[in-house]
Amino acid sequence: MHKRGIFRTIKNALERNKIGELLVSKGVISPHQLRDALHEQRSTRTPLGQVFVKNAVISQNQLRWLLWKQSALRTCAAAIMIFVSMMASERKARADIIQDVPSQITLVSASAHFAKVNHYPALYGTQEKRSRDLKAFTKWTDMFDKFERQLKDQSSVQTVREWQENLRDMQGLSIKAMADRVNTLVNKKRYIVDSKNWGQSDYWATPVEFLQRGGDCEDFAIMKYTALRTLGVPEERMRLAIVQDLKKNIPHAVLVVYTEQGAYILDNQNKRLVDAENGSRYRPIYSINRQAWWLHTAPTKTILASAN
Repeated sequence: MHKRGIFRTIKNALERNKIGELLVSKGVISPHQLRDALHEQRSTRTPLGQVFVKNAVISQNQLRWLLWKQSALRTCAAAIMIFVSMMASERKARADIIQDVPSQITLVSASAHFAKVNHYPALYGTQEKRSRDLKAFTKWTDMFDKFERQLKDQSSVQTVREWQENLRDMQGLSIKAMADRVNTLVNKKRYIVDSKNWGQSDYWATPVEFLQRGGDCEDFAIMKYTALRTLGVPEERMRLAIVQDLKKNIPHAVLVVYTEQGAYILDNQNKRLVDAENGSRYRPIYSINRQAWWLHTAPTKTILASAN
């Protein structure tokens, strides 16, 4: 009741933000007296509060108090609205709000177990700064939303079933073995730039869209991520990475998978898995999964890779 009283007071302050309406609501003056005061205000061009003071309805001190109270309540209400908005934005931005859509088409039981990884080596030896705030990555989050809607659409059912059948004989393999076979399977799909495929310069396709129409580098990486999640690979063992291709001098996207034998890159430009701790072709910019994202910067000192 106390909270409701506070919010009711704030609501009244916002709705009755004129001094006359407030005095009527408190029973200090009648509606008839307010109409007379408004008429006098228009004819004399005197502030309404001063009209009430002049007619001894309220004192000058009472007027100051009322004006201060109204200002304070409006400020409080505005602060509460901003706080609520920020909290809503934060909840939306939290990685755990994004639905684990690929797990909805999983081929394995919830009890599927993979050996625990004790070390997640930094991509190409870079320094990594982790954040759970994903609100800036709208193409990534929107892709999950579209994918979830498509899984409920009958037109997508056959596409998904056929894809699951392609993966079924990979169940039970090690993560590295699954990653190798998934990389080979997905790389057989058609590569097509977004401008020709979607009429946009940068469109992140869902796995359903990719299977039906092909896609570019990030679409290959998303498809590989989805395939491995379908096979039960844990979320924390994968990241989509945006890198700078130093050979072509253009941005590129790959999937990083942390296997039992170290971190490997699944790349539509390479038929084989590539060691993610060593390499000179790519400079990592950022990596992301459903749980967080990582900013990659150059190491401050030379890092020696070690075998697991």
